[in-house]
Amino acid sequence: MAHTHYIDTTRKSTHLAAAAAQSRIHNIRRDDEDEPETGSLSLEMNGTSAMSVQQDIEPTLSSLRAAAASFRESLSRTLSLSGDQQQQDDELELKWAAIERLPTSDRLHTALLHARLRLNNAAPPLDMVDVRRLDAAERRLVVDTLIASIHRDNIRLLQKQRQRMDRVGVRPPTVEMQWRDVCVEAECQVVQGRPLPTIWNAIVSNLSMMGFNRQQARIRILNNVSGIIKPSRLTLLLGPPGCGKSTLLKALAGKLDTNLKVTGEIEYNGVKINEFVPEKTAAYISQYDLHVPEMTVRETLDFSARFQGVGNRAEIMKEVIRREKERGITPDPDIDTYMKAISAEGLERSMQTDYIMKIMGLDICADIMVGDAMRRGISGGEKKRLTTGASTSF
Repeated sequence: MAHTHYIDTTRKSTHLAAAAAQSRIHNIRRDDEDEPETGSLSLEMNGTSAMSVQQDIEPTLSSLRAAAASFRESLSRTLSLSGDQQQQDDELELKWAAIERLPTSDRLHTALLHARLRLNNAAPPLDMVDVRRLDAAERRLVVDTLIASIHRDNIRLLQKQRQRMDRVGVRPPTVEMQWRDVCVEAECQVVQGRPLPTIWNAIVSNLSMMGFNRQQARIRILNNVSGIIKPSRLTLLLGPPGCGKSTLLKALAGKLDTNLKVTGEIEYNGVKINEFVPEKTAAYISQYDLHVPEMTVRETLDFSARFQGVGNRAEIMKEVIRREKERGITPDPDIDTYMKAISAEGLERSMQTDYIMKIMGLDICADIMVGDAMRRGISGGEKKRLTTGASTSF
C-alpha cells in the first residue's frame, strides 16, 4: 500500500509540473502577442516605483518651466528696454539739434530737463527749458538728483564737468601764488607798568595818544617769508600759536589792516597783488562767524553769491558749447542743465546756492534764521559751515 501511494504521489507531482510549465508557455506567448498590456500590467504591479519616479521628475520639470518663463520674460524686457532707449536717444538728438539752431545767447540758457525733474506732470520726457526760470523746487530736484550722496556723488559731479571740458579741449583757469621776502610790521604803543583796565591807566593812555610822553615800538610779525602754492593742491599751514599764521593768510588774500606795514612781493600768476582785486580770486575765511541774524541760511548764501557773481563760469560755458557744436558732441542733459544754471548771471536765486547748501550739509536748515546771542537760530557748527559756504560761493 505504501509503495502504491508513492507512485500515485509521484504521478500527481508530474502532472502539476507539466501544468505549470504549460501555463508559463502560455503566458510567454501572450506577452509576445500583446506587449502593451504587459507594460501596463508591469506598471500596475510596480506602482510604488512608478510613483517615486514621477515624484522625482516633477521638480525638475517645474524648474525647467520656471527657467524658460524667466528667460522669455528677461528677453522681452531687454528688447523693450532696448527699444525705449533707442527712442529716447533719437528724441535727445532731435531736441539737442533744435537747441543748437538757437542763437548763442539763447543756447547758453536753454537746456533739456527730464520729466522726473519737473513738477508739471504733463511735461514731455525731455523738455526744453530756460535755466533762468527754474523755480526753487526744480533747482533742488536737479541738485538732489546729481548729488544723492555727498561723499560719493560730489566728486563724480566734478569729474563729469572736467571730462566735458577736456573732451573739447577747454581747460579751467588755475592760480599759482608766490610770495617772496614778505615782512609785516605793526606800530605799537609802549605801556608802562601793568596794562590793567583801570581809570588811571585809561587816563595815561589817553594822554599818550595826545602826545604826552608817547612811546612807540615796531613789532615785526612776519620776517622775510617766502613760498609758493601750486594750483590744484591742498596746502596745510601749521605753526604754534602766535607765530603769524593768520597774518600770512590775510596778507596773501589782501585782507590785512591798513595800519600794518607790508613789504615784499605777492603775485598771482605773475601779477602783483596791488594790480588787481584779490578778493575775486582768493577768500579768507575768518574764525568769527559774522552774519545778519535776521536772514535765513538760503538768503545769506544768495546775498553773498549775488555780490561775488559767477566769476569766469559764463565765459567757460560759452567756449564749451561753441566747441561742442563744431564737433557735433551731445552732452549729458543733467550735467548741461547744471553747468548752464550756475553760469547764468544776474539771478536773485541761483542753483549754486542749492549746491553749496547740499555739500555743506545746510539743506536741512535752509529756511531757518541764522540767529545770534539774542535770537535762536542755527547751531555753532552750522554757522561755521555757513561762513565757509558764503566765502566760497563764487
